[in-house]
Amino acid sequence: MRRREFIAGLAGAAASPLAARAQQPAPRPRRIGMLNSFAESDPIFRVSIMETYNALAQLGWESGRNVQIVERWVGGNPERAPMLAKEMVALQPALIIAVGGLAADALHRESSTIPIVLMNVPDPVESGLVPSLARPGGNMTGIANSEPTFGGKLLSLLKRIAPRIKVAAAAFNPDTAPSHGSYHLGSFDAAARSVGIEPIAAQVRSDADIEQVIASLARQQGGIVVIPDVFMNIHRGAVIAHAIRNNVPAIYDNPNFAREGGLIQYGPNFRESYRRAAFYVDRILRGANPADLPIELPTRYTLVINLKTAKAIGLDPSPDMISIADEVIE
Repeated sequence: MRRREFIAGLAGAAASPLAARAQQPAPRPRRIGMLNSFAESDPIFRVSIMETYNALAQLGWESGRNVQIVERWVGGNPERAPMLAKEMVALQPALIIAVGGLAADALHRESSTIPIVLMNVPDPVESGLVPSLARPGGNMTGIANSEPTFGGKLLSLLKRIAPRIKVAAAAFNPDTAPSHGSYHLGSFDAAARSVGIEPIAAQVRSDADIEQVIASLARQQGGIVVIPDVFMNIHRGAVIAHAIRNNVPAIYDNPNFAREGGLIQYGPNFRESYRRAAFYVDRILRGANPADLPIELPTRYTLVINLKTAKAIGLDPSPDMISIADEVIE
């Protein structure tokens, strides 16, 4: 072999590994599942989950580049949740974001190995999802959205804006509410008795039930506390409309209720909580064990008052009440 050919052969051999490495395909995107208890058509929850996706992108996880996000929406239907959870687990994603109690419960029954990041779920300990908030110990971690005392806090605020109410109903659907409604009822009942209000546990499963409960409250000089619940979120339009029509003061946990015409809202800062969920996703995708990541409770709450609705139902909130609100809708 001539010297020139020998050198050319060496050059080609040296270049081959470099060329092979340059032609290697990019790593396949990591698959993330998102099982949402709410309705895909609901702009509130579509915008909310986009907060999580945007925060993920800021952490370096971009849909279509290095992650693939697969969504399933339960639409508040308890019968759909198990089927969609099974379908989601069958995809074997790197992790699943579970939004709301229906999704979390269904995934808990379906998988004990795939990491699950909880979002907008009441106390996971009370719900039986984890043994401890500080050390979940299994495949679930994330953000809880309320504590058992929350029902009493809602009623206390309703009493402040509507001091003349004599009866108050905690409205919920036992098929979808945390612990079938009992999770918030203890503090609700205690708060009612402390201020001389008769407490009522109002179970509702349809718009017709909502209308009947609110009409009854109107005859009793009553108010309504909308317990955090997938069903009540989806049917908020009926609650808001009938409460205004019957001059019944109502309090909700989601700020968008007040922006849609609800009288008063008090609850976690949902935008902050949804963005915080991205932290858990990022940690797990980078190798953290969900068993070692403490579950967080909300740190910021917002109070929103709709003065237009207050005026429509004959209320005049005190200056002190207005002064503590984070947002006043006029």
